[in-house]
Amino acid sequence: MTTDQISITTATHKKEKPSQDQVPFGTIFTDHMFMMNYDTNEGWHDPRIVPYAPISLDPAAMIFHYGQTVFEGLKAYRAEDGRILLFRPEKNFQRLNLSSDRLSIPPIDEERMLEYLIKLLEVEKDWVPSTLKTSLYIRPFIISTEPNLAVGPSRTYTFMIILSPVGSYFPGGIRPVTIHVEEQFTRAAKGGTGMAKTAGNYSSGYQAQAIAKKEGNADVLWLDGAEKKYIEEVGSMNIFFKINGEIITPALTGSILKGITRMSIIELLQSWGMPVTERKISIEEVYQAFTEGTIEEVFGTGTAAIISPIGELNWQGQKMIINNHEIGEVSQKLYDTITGIQRGQLEDPFGWVVALS
Repeated sequence: MTTDQISITTATHKKEKPSQDQVPFGTIFTDHMFMMNYDTNEGWHDPRIVPYAPISLDPAAMIFHYGQTVFEGLKAYRAEDGRILLFRPEKNFQRLNLSSDRLSIPPIDEERMLEYLIKLLEVEKDWVPSTLKTSLYIRPFIISTEPNLAVGPSRTYTFMIILSPVGSYFPGGIRPVTIHVEEQFTRAAKGGTGMAKTAGNYSSGYQAQAIAKKEGNADVLWLDGAEKKYIEEVGSMNIFFKINGEIITPALTGSILKGITRMSIIELLQSWGMPVTERKISIEEVYQAFTEGTIEEVFGTGTAAIISPIGELNWQGQKMIINNHEIGEVSQKLYDTITGIQRGQLEDPFGWVVALS
């Protein structure tokens, strides 16, 4: 990677910012974005902040034909004292490189990309909302751009970061949601790209999600691709179960995304001395715990929703009602603690928060 200094081109016309109490998720974008290019001769080069605008690509750009792309998602928060805070951003760039390796995309310099992100946030600091349950969503992504229809890795790429002020991911906020257990469609299989954050993993789930939503579900819970037996993850979240006092989450076996919120939840639970286990867990085991009355809480975790309590699982015509459709004690405590650390309201004993100077 070259040591190019970042250039900044300021937008001549600034957008009107949305009302902070009516911020949709992911449809409003800030005045500027970050871009950087890669080719095999120069490596990653030409880092720049430019006005947010459409980009031009050749119709033969390989992203359109072979889907060679990866992305990340993280947030910037406005603390009560006005500071802008990031939550474990270095983990996002580490995971971006992990995804890139799986998709045969050249790695980025993680430390330098974090510096560039901070510079972009300094330019766009007025876009970070300050009201509760709002934040500035950050979307870094890489696309393959070489105009070539031959099957193989691209020789050119563009790395970009765009920013979007957002409210709650689920319109109802932190309320227990209903989830359909999916058995017909497959999200990922061991040895595939399930552990990477890449576009096709998400679009391949749209059909199942559309069917589930028609039946009143918020999302789907994916089972393993081989046996349709073991639980993997929800469409946009990792998942945890509290059964008979023990908190269980599916082990990372190569087809499950290594969630940063998931990682933080595990570390937080361990710091509280609560038993938490990463292992295979089958849908039959969950159903048995439901029939025996030992399943106490189920919740999803992810950057977008942070914690999303699950109040109902629908599987083979059976409705598993969890904790009477109410938020569990552990779910609430985790949500309050994580969001409190993210917003600077609680002490950060883990060193997770990065504050812009």
